[in-house]
Amino acid sequence: MPGTEIVAPNVVLGLMRIQEKTDDEVRELVRTARDAGIDFLDHADVYGSDLHGCERRFAEAMRLTPSQRDELTIQTKTGIVGEGPYFDFSYEHIIESVDGSLAALDTDHIDILLLHRPDALVEPEEVARAFDELEAAGKVRAFGVSNHTPRQIDLLKKYVRQPLVANQLQLSITHSSIIARGVAANMQAEDQSVDRDGGILDYCRLHDITIQAWSPFQAGFFTGVFLGSPDYPELNAVIDRLAAKYDVPAIAIATAWITRHPAQMQVILGTTSPGRVTSAAQGSDIPLTRAEWYELFRTAGHIVP
Repeated sequence: MPGTEIVAPNVVLGLMRIQEKTDDEVRELVRTARDAGIDFLDHADVYGSDLHGCERRFAEAMRLTPSQRDELTIQTKTGIVGEGPYFDFSYEHIIESVDGSLAALDTDHIDILLLHRPDALVEPEEVARAFDELEAAGKVRAFGVSNHTPRQIDLLKKYVRQPLVANQLQLSITHSSIIARGVAANMQAEDQSVDRDGGILDYCRLHDITIQAWSPFQAGFFTGVFLGSPDYPELNAVIDRLAAKYDVPAIAIATAWITRHPAQMQVILGTTSPGRVTSAAQGSDIPLTRAEWYELFRTAGHIVP
């Protein structure tokens, strides 16, 4: 992973839905992910029915020894708070949140800390002070952001000394404006050509920031999955044909569409089904051809000029 000493897989296990899972269910989920080559785990302080709920559930279920902990890359996030003020990138909140995550995860360090969603009231000097303190104390080894635009990242980088190594963005075949806009560049009459993100895909590639794709199977912003959906018959026909060709489940093709991109993105799996983790991970190294990649893109409803 550029900017770090972490050797990261291109598929990540997201743990935002494990709050009500039993110890055995959590252990089976993580064990299945490990068997599929996934040793990178994604948390956030707000995941769960209470603050640090999923982080705590993970630690209680896994009871990792120090050597087992060192085999994993654990990422968590800070910045989203309850029903108000909604977002908080203040020095005090970042420090308090990380200390809470360390206690909940029962670990002495977090491998990567992300700022979860942009805080309109961000004071980057405060973020920099928090990051410096956390790094000096050995509490956090690397830093990144989530759902940030190029200019928001540049503002942070004016003050933050550490590389920002990741940007977690919503991306799927059907929710792919960060890719689709560039394909339709200069097509004035087409909505696809509208720049909604400041060219974040190319920006991240230029600055060695790893894009982490969240909701990789969602049709839109939490509108349900596109796999098997009657709203996407042409796309699913192509997915099914390619799944048969490569002898993998359909969900693996949805993974492969993202991992095939040369930006070397990571796909974050949010499922709690061990079977779906195994199936999705099978797409991590499928070498889709350019024709196959663009056919999936086109049948998802995007313009290919």
